[in-house]
Amino acid sequence: MQALAKPVYARLMVQTIRILGIDPGLGVTGWGVIDQTGTRLSLVAHGVIKTPVKSPLPQRLEAIFAAVEALVAEYAPGEAAVEDQFVSANAGTALKLGQARAAAILPAARAGLTVAEYAPRLVKKSVVGTGAADKTQVAAMMSVILPGSRAVADAADALAVAVCHAHHRGSIAKVSA
Repeated sequence: MQALAKPVYARLMVQTIRILGIDPGLGVTGWGVIDQTGTRLSLVAHGVIKTPVKSPLPQRLEAIFAAVEALVAEYAPGEAAVEDQFVSANAGTALKLGQARAAAILPAARAGLTVAEYAPRLVKKSVVGTGAADKTQVAAMMSVILPGSRAVADAADALAVAVCHAHHRGSIAKVSA
């Protein structure tokens, strides 16, 4: 008896990867979760993590860490992407943003996720077509690319980071913390 060949569709099955995008900030950290199946992107969830301005820095960093840790546990992403730090003229601001980035990256790294970093201009160029796009343009494109997102600025930026990662997966060196 002759063995039957596997159907063509079985060989064409495409894996879905869940991506957590993060737009770090000390006051407001945006986050977005998308699924990528082949070239198809779909929205899973998005939101923001807010820290009280008057709270001491260690408590604000812990709040970011705990919130991202909870997101990783709830949504079980396979990969994470974070917007890289822009250069600030104010050294204190740059240092605090770097600390917020670390607080956001560490839970993903501890969960064993690959964490990629993308420059803000690359993120904007990937989703809008120009690296000089403003937050409203990014948010508008996110509602087109991911229908139903209606994300506010920081969450839209985080979704844009996730979309950028989906477009560049495998072509950009990954960072493991």
